[in-house]
Amino acid sequence: MVDFAATAAFWVLPFLIVITVVITLHELGHFWAAKLFRIKIDAFSIGFGPEIWSHTDRSGVRWRVAWIPLGGYVKFAGDASAASVPDKEDLDELREEIVAAEGAGAEKRYFHFKPVWQRAIVTVAGPAMNFLLTISVFSVLFLAFGEVRAEPRVGTVEPGTAAEAAGFKVGDRIISADGRPIEWFEDLRTYVILRTGDPIVFEIDRGGERVTLTANPRRAQEKDLTGNNVAVGRLGLRPPADPAAHHHIRYNPIEAVGAGTDRTFEILGVTLRYLGRVITGRESPDQLGGPLGIAHATGAVSQQAAAIEGGFWLKAANVALQLVQMIALISVGIGFLNLLPIPVLDGGHLLFYAYEAVARRPLDARIQAAGFQVGLALLLGLMLFVTWNDLKKLPLFQHIGGLFS
Repeated sequence: MVDFAATAAFWVLPFLIVITVVITLHELGHFWAAKLFRIKIDAFSIGFGPEIWSHTDRSGVRWRVAWIPLGGYVKFAGDASAASVPDKEDLDELREEIVAAEGAGAEKRYFHFKPVWQRAIVTVAGPAMNFLLTISVFSVLFLAFGEVRAEPRVGTVEPGTAAEAAGFKVGDRIISADGRPIEWFEDLRTYVILRTGDPIVFEIDRGGERVTLTANPRRAQEKDLTGNNVAVGRLGLRPPADPAAHHHIRYNPIEAVGAGTDRTFEILGVTLRYLGRVITGRESPDQLGGPLGIAHATGAVSQQAAAIEGGFWLKAANVALQLVQMIALISVGIGFLNLLPIPVLDGGHLLFYAYEAVARRPLDARIQAAGFQVGLALLLGLMLFVTWNDLKKLPLFQHIGGLFS
């Protein structure tokens, strides 16, 4: 019983906290944008399935918490009809029903009769809220704690690595990589990590002399937050161990917001590059993960955070801090995923609205319905794939796999 409680505390509870915060704020983005345009809303749900709790407010919105905490939704009035994938005929029929039930002009409060630009804003507001959440979290952390960064000088050249083959020497100061300025050593790692096998041209300051070196990062295994091995590109360089080469940077509020925004777009850039390399076959898709992977990561991070020396409140504060950072990372991923142009996702709806804006009429309902079926199949296939990836990384499955290897 004690073991079960510990498992729940370190794995289930952190996962539920992270996913609930991210999904709730995503849906609140849709909700607040809809309220801005006076759109009639029937329900706001955290989770799916039977209700645990519900309350209907004065505006008629039913707020509900459901048993399956793996998502949520905002239900606009009229979405239960065929107009959920509407074309002109469906909209005409829905308008007649609304006018007959509520009177002329009532249809103007319904989502499907709002101008296409308003519907697009409501749709994009969910992912936008995810990006805003990530920027806000990073900004607050940068403002509160700053960050420690190392000068882009070479402290160690590991033998037998790409850096040694390219001719790097201890003391070299890295100025740029492929013409991109390298301000800190961490910028170098971010640039190299997804460029395995790609020749990178470096400009080096070596004792006041400018030197040009070309290096091809090699694939290497590193441990991620959960202790699993991940394949990344590495040069084999380390920063100086001298504390004078490591700087604690403090930010004022404006600078913190700028740094938080930069970090968010840096994550997006790495994500896009990774997916591009997966599509072209230059990276393995093994790093794609789903809910199980998120649960594994939040559990591992919580355990590591709680393992520090100190009293209960210090441990709790450290766990909370790590989970807040996990919320930021997961939120930017959820925002990006929802913008993919796949029907059933927000990006798919935006694709349909783009057609409607150009053609001046909604896409035929049958084509929309077929698109949603294809999109749902793609999404289910992706979920199965990332779930398999997550399962392969769990210790139990690794042990079973070892029995047959």
